[in-house]
Amino acid sequence: MALLTPRTRARRAPAAGWLRAVAQIGMLACLAGQACADILTVRPGQSIGAAIAQARAGDEIRVERGLYRENLRIDKPLTLKGIDRPTLSGGLEGDTIRVTATDVTIEGIIVRDSGGDLVAQNAGIYIQPGADRAAVRDCDLTYNLFGLWIEKVKDVEIRNNLITGKRDYQSASRGNGIQLYNTRGARIIGNRISFVRDGIYVDVSHHATFLNNRIHDSRYGTHYMNSYYNLWEGNESYRNRGGLALMEVRNQVVRNNRAWGNSDHGIMLRTIQDSVIEGNVVAGNNRGFFIYDAEYNTLRNNLVMDNTVGVHLWAGSYRNQAEGNDFILNRTQIKYVATRDEVWPGNYWSNYVGWDRNGDGIGDVPYEANDMVDYLSWRHPMMKLLLASPAVQTLRMVSQQFPLLRATSIVDPKPRMQPHNPDWRQWRGTFPPHPQ
Repeated sequence: MALLTPRTRARRAPAAGWLRAVAQIGMLACLAGQACADILTVRPGQSIGAAIAQARAGDEIRVERGLYRENLRIDKPLTLKGIDRPTLSGGLEGDTIRVTATDVTIEGIIVRDSGGDLVAQNAGIYIQPGADRAAVRDCDLTYNLFGLWIEKVKDVEIRNNLITGKRDYQSASRGNGIQLYNTRGARIIGNRISFVRDGIYVDVSHHATFLNNRIHDSRYGTHYMNSYYNLWEGNESYRNRGGLALMEVRNQVVRNNRAWGNSDHGIMLRTIQDSVIEGNVVAGNNRGFFIYDAEYNTLRNNLVMDNTVGVHLWAGSYRNQAEGNDFILNRTQIKYVATRDEVWPGNYWSNYVGWDRNGDGIGDVPYEANDMVDYLSWRHPMMKLLLASPAVQTLRMVSQQFPLLRATSIVDPKPRMQPHNPDWRQWRGTFPPHPQ
């Protein structure tokens, strides 16, 4: 049985003299080794691996709809393109596809059933060191240990893929949806990731773009470490343990993301410097922002709403600029552990009880996030049952009058009287359904 259909060659109509000359020049270029791509077609019952072996650099292999049980190794630049979404199963062994060459594109294929060996890092698609400019687009990667393992490459593009893990494994035994290690210039765009250990794990990877991804039902939506000059924009992380964890990083831009309904934190900023965190919605988490050992960062125009703790700030997190943020209906607005005050001017606080006599939209008295009552309620949680009592209200008033009883605090000398975000009500109590 023939493994492959014949190579398809372009047919040319009879041409005038100058057209014949152009054709002859093109033929000479092919003979000289320059790119003249062919199209190879694989049908059910035939072998994709045999097509790869027969292909030349730059060719396109089209795989028709069907089930193919193979573990592939792509060792030359080519395009592997599914027609009507064929399925490739790795038989629960090793990597379903391993890419070793530069300039490989994989499109429109269901890639499933990798092995389950964490030590071997089994993956649906393993892009190994040196396979620069690989692209994986519009694929379904399902029941793989790691959806994609990407290591020591430049300019990889992972776009519009659906990635789900081995749901019957315990969380710690699963791999990550997308694993980036020691990469540069990656573009991770429009992917949907769920039921993996961490949705996207980023380590020692720089100058990357993470745009419009949606991650849920995992440990961390995204886990960043030791990575610089990256953009994280327009992503949604929900129903994870943690939404976005940025650890030991600098020069990040974290913009217009939504982190909601996570059981621990929405966005973690740990050991981070020189970064901008702006325009994000952080709602319905146990802790909206968890900020630890963070300096020289800008937090602006974020909506921090309906979290158990709006911001948990400690471990020397000084010299950050925070302005234009809305802190609305968090059970505790700020949990601040430090030895000196930090000034955050120009934010909105839903529990501010000051006044605005001149009508300029700025409160006439400063807002202090932590007073003695807040401090005691952290130390003794049962005290929250008495917050409305006259005794506790008297203690709050006395602590404001006598500095010796005052706790260190986030102080806003110019609290806004109205929120900046006009759409804050949609995040109250219940959360909007995620986009279909």
